[in-house]
Amino acid sequence: MDHLDRISMAEARRIALAAQGFGVARPANPSSANLRRVLDRVQLHQIDSVNVLVRAHYLPAFSRVGAYDRDLLDRLAWGPKRQRKLFEYWAHEASLVPFEVQPLLRWRMAQADRGEAGWTSMRRFAREHRAEAMAVLQRIREEGPLSVSDFEAHKGRPGWWEWSGTKRALEWLFWAGHLTTATRRGNFQRVYDLPERVLPASVLDQPTPSEADAHRALIERAARAHGIATDRELRDYFRQPPGPAQEAISSLAEDGVLLPVSVPGWRHAWLHREARRPRRINATALLAPFDPLVWERDRAERLFGFRYRIEIYVPADKRQYGYYVLPFLFGDNLVARVDLKADRPNARLLVQAVHFEADAPDESREALLEELERMAAWLGLEEVSLPSGWS
Repeated sequence: MDHLDRISMAEARRIALAAQGFGVARPANPSSANLRRVLDRVQLHQIDSVNVLVRAHYLPAFSRVGAYDRDLLDRLAWGPKRQRKLFEYWAHEASLVPFEVQPLLRWRMAQADRGEAGWTSMRRFAREHRAEAMAVLQRIREEGPLSVSDFEAHKGRPGWWEWSGTKRALEWLFWAGHLTTATRRGNFQRVYDLPERVLPASVLDQPTPSEADAHRALIERAARAHGIATDRELRDYFRQPPGPAQEAISSLAEDGVLLPVSVPGWRHAWLHREARRPRRINATALLAPFDPLVWERDRAERLFGFRYRIEIYVPADKRQYGYYVLPFLFGDNLVARVDLKADRPNARLLVQAVHFEADAPDESREALLEELERMAAWLGLEEVSLPSGWS
């Protein structure tokens, strides 16, 4: 393996940060074009139901460009058809994804339609309840955009994962590409409609690539987003199956798009041929738990020596760092964990706990305070409430 380009962990970290859009100056007044550039880099914004601070899909852009108008992202995702540039689908998890990726995910929609993709219960539903689902689809075709609550009253405890028969039908129709998200309303409830009434014809009229070509294109996008990555990390970005993903990696390597490299402790590492290799990264950012930089926990631990686990579902008395903990990026390293909550009625950003890494630079403390003040202003909160012991 002596012929491989040897890359230190520090350089790998800088490559990964640059690929994700860190280390460049934030714009003074972030625009829709800035948001599009973020999406061009990270490829998707993961959606999550937790709203203790702000919904997760808003945070990656804030981490990279600063205090942008969230209405800009809303319009890109759920605005009038002429303004939309994003659609919802299962990419990594439930995500906002650029239109250009839609044809590349049709293989997954086709698999779901055949009952070959999704959770086990979803696959079974596709095989056993297709007729009922088609009736749900017909009602939307005739009546227009509808949500679960438009079909039936909520039964049992309401929530993100409440599964009525109608909700199962809607979710399968969404997986299979028969429906897409028209908008979100109320408590972030998805409203479904036919793709042809939501997405531009210029997207839907794009030819469907072969599965092999789609997998290759997705792996290439993942490689651009990561800059440097292992086989597993490349295929995990869009949750691709190992066989087709490995064939795509081999194809891209043969064409010189992916370059094999040696990184200490990594197996089968690849560098995108256009990845930047900066000598320094000067970044300051609070990161969402579902930010692409840290969503693969093993990768984050290898790159930053930072063991990060989300503790939302851990009982309060067993949590180590807090309920909604954001890693803090300073320079080219993760130096702290910050448990945050938006106290909207009192217009306060509650900093419930801060845990600095042992090697965090002294100046990272002031940098964190400044970033918390920026975040509070962005969220329309008037005060940052610091934990006891902060001085």
